[in-house]
Amino acid sequence: MKNFIGTYECRIDDKGRLKLPAALVKQMGDFDDGCFVIKRAVFQPCLEVYPMTVWDRLMKKLTGLNRFIKKNADFIRQFTAGVKVVELDNAGRLQISKDLTQFAHLKKEIVITSAGELLEIWDKEAYENVIATSEENFAKLAEEVMGNLSFDDEAL
Repeated sequence: MKNFIGTYECRIDDKGRLKLPAALVKQMGDFDDGCFVIKRAVFQPCLEVYPMTVWDRLMKKLTGLNRFIKKNADFIRQFTAGVKVVELDNAGRLQISKDLTQFAHLKKEIVITSAGELLEIWDKEAYENVIATSEENFAKLAEEVMGNLSFDDEAL
């Protein structure tokens, strides 16, 4: 399992083309086919970029849900709304569709940040607001989320 590393600031042009930093382009090249899926995030006004292999694993789980249960069908519809397949062009850019650009309120200044197996694309101001939490609040969140995990050699 490969993970992305880093947070990068970049710009999006008026046509929705996002020029990626060379370090990130290099990481993206580590994934087998160079195809990615971009979609709206579930919890935040940002976009998520999945390598196709990661997306395929996720979709295998989603397609295993019984679509004759209304909440399952509703979730799948909402989760996959606006999904696009993208590839880097020769200039190292991703094309972000207008509907996704509007969803994430992307202006000119953009932050791309690693989130394990996927990337998040944020409007810079929105990203800074989200991560601007007090030290005490982050410490409490870290304890709640990570406090009961075992960090033996096998888990690492």
